[in-house]
Amino acid sequence: MTQSPKNTDVQALFNKIAPEYDKMNNIISLGTHKLWRQKVMAKMSFPVGAQIIDLATGTADWALALAEKSNETSHVTGLDFSEEMLAVGQKKVDVSDYSDKITLIQGDAMALPFDDASFDIVTIGFGLRNLPDPVMGLKEMYRVLKPGGQLVILETSQPDNPIVKPFWQFYFGTVMPVFGRVFAKGKYQEYKYLDETTEQFMDYMTLGKQLLKIGFATVKISRFNLGAAAVHYAVK
Repeated sequence: MTQSPKNTDVQALFNKIAPEYDKMNNIISLGTHKLWRQKVMAKMSFPVGAQIIDLATGTADWALALAEKSNETSHVTGLDFSEEMLAVGQKKVDVSDYSDKITLIQGDAMALPFDDASFDIVTIGFGLRNLPDPVMGLKEMYRVLKPGGQLVILETSQPDNPIVKPFWQFYFGTVMPVFGRVFAKGKYQEYKYLDETTEQFMDYMTLGKQLLKIGFATVKISRFNLGAAAVHYAVK
């Protein structure tokens, strides 16, 4: 698998933080990331026998939730470029009730190893901003979706409320990296980087317009926690 230097750097970062990733996710989001995912999935439709892929699956939390939500003839593929994150995820899959419904593979979301129109549903949670070229990743998602298929993107976002935004910036820019130092064995710089990717990522309206530009027929957007996260539902 060929990767750009930036992609390799990000892969190394996630390999490094993998052991503490689940714990840190709960701490940083104050547990709300699970609630966001539940709300997102409540608005998704799951065809019988759906072929589903969760990109940037990490430790496979969303892949497991998708397997639980979909019917028994469906199959979930979880793809991530961090072998250490996948190793943590595989342990969770192995002890779940859905080990026969989930396949975890290492791969690049910007060059998916699948044929055109392979999946009914594509999801990506808190991973699009970490792709060196998010637009290339979105084009790949469009390519592998079947006509009428669903793309669901759950991602951190930037609040636009002038009262809320300074508190959000302080939390992500100052508090979150300190959490990394205290709770993740001194990984201050790693969590500082994750803050920077959030601040530099396109805003929710720009992402919505980009999806339409790529060719998605409809795009619906919902926001959580005063704009700290957003979900985009798109149909091919």
